[in-house]
Amino acid sequence: MKTSVELSPVPVTTAPALRLTQLFAGLVCFGTSMAMMTRSGLGLNPWDVLHEGVADRTALSFGTVTALTAVAVLALWIPLRQRPGVGTVANVAVIAVVVDLVRWVLPDAHHLAWQVALLLGGIVLNGFATAVYVGARLGPGPRDGLMTGLSARTNWSVRLVRTAIEVVVLAAGWLLGGTVGVGTVLFALTIGPLTQLFLPYVTWSPKRA
Repeated sequence: MKTSVELSPVPVTTAPALRLTQLFAGLVCFGTSMAMMTRSGLGLNPWDVLHEGVADRTALSFGTVTALTAVAVLALWIPLRQRPGVGTVANVAVIAVVVDLVRWVLPDAHHLAWQVALLLGGIVLNGFATAVYVGARLGPGPRDGLMTGLSARTNWSVRLVRTAIEVVVLAAGWLLGGTVGVGTVLFALTIGPLTQLFLPYVTWSPKRA
């Protein structure tokens, strides 16, 4: 039986120690998963294809591009009347720092077995990390907020809006030289089911507090 999960934002003053710890743990895992996928060389998720493409054409680090892109996306929240939360701000800062740190200590993979391990591990960790930080219910990440804001303003389904955004982002990243490969397709097919699988186990609720 399918069980719904309540994900609406909850004030940070409610169970702050537990939920902030969960938020930051999720964001650290998310940044780590991004770094793992970039080092696999087998393809990235659409946003990271864009980040890599921009980073390759500038003197900026991957993490810096990630943060700058997030800030640009947040600017798009203004006409959509979206309100950032603690989780939104933390998303920008923590992920950018963590992805650069992990990329610094994790070398590129050159053997297929290691590439596959990094790719699969990164995708699963990304799904888990997304569920953990979203499940803290402290506000959506910049890209998630753009998706939900556009959906609310256009009356288009979240699925349609997300697909449209990621197709545009992927195309732009590919044109800039970002890595598109089997990992890109695998991520697109599995990240939704993986996140949904983990959400019921990690989402904060008063009943579990």
